[in-house]
Amino acid sequence: MAPSPGHPVSRGDAVALGVIATGAVSVAVGAVVAIVGGALSVFADEPQVRLPLQRADIPQLDGVAGIVDARGAAADVVLAAPPAGARWLLLLEGALPALATIGVCVVAYVLALALMRGRPFRRMISTALGAIAGLVLVGGIASQACGAFGRALVVEDLAARTPELMDILWPFLLDLDLAPIGWGFILALVAAAFAIGSRIQRDTEGLV
Repeated sequence: MAPSPGHPVSRGDAVALGVIATGAVSVAVGAVVAIVGGALSVFADEPQVRLPLQRADIPQLDGVAGIVDARGAAADVVLAAPPAGARWLLLLEGALPALATIGVCVVAYVLALALMRGRPFRRMISTALGAIAGLVLVGGIASQACGAFGRALVVEDLAARTPELMDILWPFLLDLDLAPIGWGFILALVAAAFAIGSRIQRDTEGLV
């Protein structure tokens, strides 16, 4: 069904936008649950942390045809009493991307409602998109740094009692993923497009 003067979008488009808005809310709720679950896990009496290994041979794969070498990348370690600073850093590692996800979902929900009303180009949306772009960019990089420093604090605490661990565990390892920078730039460009669209919409309404 085509849009009518009283309904700026067709019925099919309205259904699709409703599904998107509902999905955005569901994902945001899931991200909140993930943050809570991460906090409960990190601040448990005996939290489990994945620590990167410098080298850990896997004997079960020695001599298998086609395999020259096999090693483990990390070890899942259950800790008795990790430092409080490490707990908070490891919490931020998972919480920052989840917060960015919540922000994106909120903007998607508001944008879906604005599209239903036929007024997508609003200054509030462009401002929110710009803020989310910064959160995705900074939060994505900062979360990786928090995880690396958190694990480094754990290794330092363990090595203070067992120095030999410094030959097994990486004292500090940051495997940087630059994808958040690209997503941040894309969202920033979308925010700029919405800002231009809102100005054009205001100018057009002023001519009517």
